[in-house]
Amino acid sequence: MVDARDEQDPYIEHRRLLFATAYRMLGSVTDAEDILQDTWLSWSTADRDTVRHPKAYLVRTVTNLSLNRLTSARATRETYVGPWLPEPLLTSPDIAAETELADSVSTAMLVVLETLSPVERAVFLLREVFGYSHAEIAETLERPEPTVRQIAHRAREHVQARRPRFDTDHTQRRQVTTRFLDACAGGDLNAVMELLAPQVTAWSDGGGKVTAARRPLHGTDHVARWLVGFLAKPELAALTMEPAVINGELGILATLGGHTVGALSFDLTDGRIQNLRFQVNPDKLSGLTPDNSLALPRSVQP
Repeated sequence: MVDARDEQDPYIEHRRLLFATAYRMLGSVTDAEDILQDTWLSWSTADRDTVRHPKAYLVRTVTNLSLNRLTSARATRETYVGPWLPEPLLTSPDIAAETELADSVSTAMLVVLETLSPVERAVFLLREVFGYSHAEIAETLERPEPTVRQIAHRAREHVQARRPRFDTDHTQRRQVTTRFLDACAGGDLNAVMELLAPQVTAWSDGGGKVTAARRPLHGTDHVARWLVGFLAKPELAALTMEPAVINGELGILATLGGHTVGALSFDLTDGRIQNLRFQVNPDKLSGLTPDNSLALPRSVQP
């Protein structure tokens, strides 16, 4: 284990940066923490005298370990029960004010990144989010620079075609969140429906561990009735839902008996909720406790 008292150690110095890289690569808090442990093991046995740029070494290690983990994770997700969603992460409120940074870690963006191949995802993040040059990425991934340029161009076009374009007005988002919470607390079906866009879709990730819709729900009536009915269950009578900054955007945190039981993120279009993403898989909630919340850094450039 790393000695946290060694504040001069480059691993300690750049830990948040390394976590940001792994989390965006994997969409999983748990896997990102595992990658950081493996990175520390690699760093602790490395010949420090031969490492000219510790920060670059650490980022390269995290990236390649994440690539390996992401490749194996793809096979596991083929047998996943119900819709798969990224693990939510509590982030500092100031991130929401930085649109570009919030977008790079938003749940919607992480879902888009899932449609890239592992290598495309690595190249896109290193280039577009963390600002690495093509030459630096080529060295990190041990691929020819022309190949990296082609991958970067292809990945950028892919993401731009699928990148969500939704309302980003923070005042409006807070107003909608408050109205939505009031409507849910009151079991007001009509009020919930008024807040949903006509083409709304809801995803619920229970991972087969807790009750959740096994398929996406579509349409205002269907989504609203399911939501109101679900919240009316007697076992959820003591459920508390509060606003929280999740993945750089204002979302909703659900607790029951003092324990976090879920997170809700959503997109807005013309002041209405377009997409709802419920993460209730108990194995994917570790990033929702204040002790594990992180203010994700902007850059990991060496």
